[in-house]
Amino acid sequence: MSESKLAGQFFDAAIGLLQRVRDEEAGNVAAAGSAIADTVAAGGRLFAFGAGHSSLAAQDVVYRAGGLALMNLLAVPGTVGVDVTPATLGSALERVDGLAGAVLDSSPAKPGDVLVIVSLSGRNSLPVEMAMNARALGLKVIGVTSLAYTSGTKSRHVSGTFLRDHCDIVLDSKIAIGDAELTHPAIEAPFAPASTVVTSALMQAMMAAAAESLAERGVEPPLLRSGNVDGGHEWNGRVLEEYGERIFFRR
Repeated sequence: MSESKLAGQFFDAAIGLLQRVRDEEAGNVAAAGSAIADTVAAGGRLFAFGAGHSSLAAQDVVYRAGGLALMNLLAVPGTVGVDVTPATLGSALERVDGLAGAVLDSSPAKPGDVLVIVSLSGRNSLPVEMAMNARALGLKVIGVTSLAYTSGTKSRHVSGTFLRDHCDIVLDSKIAIGDAELTHPAIEAPFAPASTVVTSALMQAMMAAAAESLAERGVEPPLLRSGNVDGGHEWNGRVLEEYGERIFFRR
């Protein structure tokens, strides 16, 4: 079977974006990792939030083999994935004012904790208000977004601001507006989104930077192992027990 030209073009596009974020966001990734390490070393907790497909990158660092056990998913019901019916409801909830405040107020997040907010466009009310409310509560906010949207689209929040405007640290995914890397003369709509690949890579790079920062301080990073390797379950059991008061995904 012959190779697909478009499939190869998608890989090339994704690799190009990964190279860009590696080179251009290195300082911000290191800063985010240091902020996470500060919180871990100080006894704080870690949270990640994303809505719609942006939630995939947030979920990828929660209860993850090779990941920090202290990262918890801050879930907003109806926005975590496409399991809600109709799927369009999730998109609608991203535009509801006041929802983020209600979720944060009922969450275990406390001043000094870190919240990583993933939103490709950063323009909807939910991620903007999540960042605003989190900072008001004394959390450090790390935003993972595409800055292209801030100059090429209008905010949907009443303030006219974007996620990037309410973050302590911003990681730019470099994804173009529309999140589609390919076109074809016989296909009307652009296709092949790369945001999940790139954003997940940014999240894992940030976690790696955090582990490195902790190790440099002589602090053992509370990492989880795969349950599919010998001894993995026993290792994870010890980590979850030791850090149980800072882990909320098993309650």
